[in-house]
Amino acid sequence: MEREHQNNTSLISPLIQNSSQLDGFIVDVVEQNKSSATGRTEVLEEVRKQLWLAGPLISTNVLNYCLELISVMFVGHLGELPLSGASMATSFATVTGFSLLIGMASALDTLCGQSYGAKHHGMLGIHMQRAMFILMIVSIPLSIIWLNTKSILIFLGQDPEISAEAGNYAQLMVPSLFAYGLIQCLNRFLQTQNIVFPMMFISGVTTLLHVLICWTMVFKSGLGNRGAAIANSISNWMNVLMLSLYVKFSPSCAKTWTGFSKEALHNIPSFLMLAVPSAIMVCLENWSFQMMVLLSGLLPNPKLETSVLSICLNTGSTVWMIPFGLSGAVSTRVSNELGAGHPKAARLAVCVVLVMAVIEGIIIATVFILIRNIWGYACSNEVEVVKYVAIMMPILAISIFMDGLQCVLSGAARGCGWQKIGAFVNLGSYYLIGIPSAIVLAFVLHIGGKGLWLGIICALIVQTFCLLFITIRTDWEKEAKKATDRIYNSITESIVS
Repeated sequence: MEREHQNNTSLISPLIQNSSQLDGFIVDVVEQNKSSATGRTEVLEEVRKQLWLAGPLISTNVLNYCLELISVMFVGHLGELPLSGASMATSFATVTGFSLLIGMASALDTLCGQSYGAKHHGMLGIHMQRAMFILMIVSIPLSIIWLNTKSILIFLGQDPEISAEAGNYAQLMVPSLFAYGLIQCLNRFLQTQNIVFPMMFISGVTTLLHVLICWTMVFKSGLGNRGAAIANSISNWMNVLMLSLYVKFSPSCAKTWTGFSKEALHNIPSFLMLAVPSAIMVCLENWSFQMMVLLSGLLPNPKLETSVLSICLNTGSTVWMIPFGLSGAVSTRVSNELGAGHPKAARLAVCVVLVMAVIEGIIIATVFILIRNIWGYACSNEVEVVKYVAIMMPILAISIFMDGLQCVLSGAARGCGWQKIGAFVNLGSYYLIGIPSAIVLAFVLHIGGKGLWLGIICALIVQTFCLLFITIRTDWEKEAKKATDRIYNSITESIVS
């Protein structure tokens, strides 16, 4: 009996041991499934949050971009000279004014976004007022430049007649300059709080009214192309008024806007430490694209080259509003999460937006390649131009793909407060690699306009990989601590001042 009992025990023991191992394995599998399910939920939630932000931001950017476009389209019906003057004035205004103000206002992506994430709501209004004050001061010397547009363009060798038209147009756009800076500050103040649908609605109303105002000022008032410039100023100030009224009276901004404060006049150097590199970061990139169009005028067939590169630039700028919207979304998500002390969530936001940018870039690039033979007809009836545009479209598709990636990475950089790093990356990418490569390809190897755009692609590749390398190597715990320190220093210095 005892031997039989021992035999039974020896048979049962392995079963018990195997059963306990199986139980442990089942528990591990369940935990892994729970973790996997939680991870999928977090990713899907992050995708939802970013799309919720990006959709209205894309619409807002496109609508604001349309203001200048609509004005130029109305002027185009007045004749070739007024159109040339308005187009040149608009490009000059973008290079010497609008891009600088966009860049400086981008400092609020970091400051307001991180403060909102940390729930220091009162600081958002202080940061916005400080930005408004500085941008208004910066607009004064910029307006002097605009008032002398005619002389500057003639000095740069442009046609005197076109320069005179552009000068008159730019002078009447000076009020737009001050309004534009305020719009950028108000938009970022709302964006960093995830209040994006009111921005889209206000931009839509402004654009619709602008069509009516432009038609009245250009055709009914007898002002001609000057009426279009005045219409720009009226529409931009209407946008400022509606945004200001929303901020003032909306319950959504009750905690973040508590009225004007003298604190906004303090701690200006800290704001400039972010605003100046941010402006440099934006301007260096914008100017390099504009420079490609200027260099195309030095090629053997300047009219063809300039026309085609202008079409490519305008096409790329319009489509670029999509990744720019994603850039704003990830900037808000990263800054909010770092301010709240959630480094893993900030990292997830960057990973999600990169995947979204890759998908969006592939779709847009594919569409560009498919329509390459017909897109030229949308802008010109010249067979030579249409054929050249068809050749350029695959090259443009590659640049759009790379530009989308660098755009969202730049957004993540703004959310972290890496504006200074971004400025150095853009300087090296465009002015040490991109433009020299473009000059060699276009003028030494005689590839023409294709060479100029290939130079831009070289810059975009370097820029993207530099920003990607920096992002991959980021210690997100450290970035969250930096955000906390930045918020604490802002509050402390405001109190001390």
